Amino acid sequence: MSIRAVVWDVDDTLFDYTTADREGMRAHLVAEGLLAGYGSAEEALARWREITDLQWARFAAGEVDFVTQRRDRTRVFLDRPELTDTEADDWFERYLAHYEAAWSLFPDVLPVLDALAASHRHAVLSNSSLIVQDRKLRVLGVHDRFEAILCAAELGVSKPEPGAFLAACDALGLAPHEVAYVGDHPEIDGRGAADAGLLSVWIDRGGAYATVDPPVGPRRIASLSELPALLGADTRFGAPSTFG
Repeated sequence: MSIRAVVWDVDDTLFDYTTADREGMRAHLVAEGLLAGYGSAEEALARWREITDLQWARFAAGEVDFVTQRRDRTRVFLDRPELTDTEADDWFERYLAHYEAAWSLFPDVLPVLDALAASHRHAVLSNSSLIVQDRKLRVLGVHDRFEAILCAAELGVSKPEPGAFLAACDALGLAPHEVAYVGDHPEIDGRGAADAGLLSVWIDRGGAYATVDPPVGPRRIASLSELPALLGADTRFGAPSTFG
């Protein structure tokens, strides 16, 4: 049976999260007069991402709520456990202003969404929270492109668990073999979707995982321009895979 819907990851698939995170944190640290204390912007960003992953894991596990994980990220990053909730919130809001100023879609996103608009239904499955991703998709101007937006924090299950992908299929009322999933991580997205029975499409932008042995299951592409041809969509938009 043909693919009837595409479910999308958001960060580093549709949205250029890596660039926004890097540029937003650099601008924020400069504005706060804190950059010198971290050696370099790269070291500061590495530390911020490490803390973010740890605190987000606590949130995903239900140990803390969404606001608390944000406050704790700030306290740990600044090494200031004495910060009040208000002080931590204010610092994080100032960071968000710089981060959001750097938000952008990848240039191949709107063309492929336009190309597939008539032939396929669309939804989102993210390992984030609706609090984050709903607003992000609205600001980026693509929220209305998706029938459903599902996030791990609300689902109670996260990728690569099959239940997360199957929940997206259920939201669309389709069987897994009728759905394609597109994501940037070879294991969390690529292998996870394949193991759940979806057509798994792993986008490896710029060969970011060139030294990684590709997992069994997902189709590997370098640009979303390759997706319509892979799905057999009735469109002239598309390009041959650079991975062969």
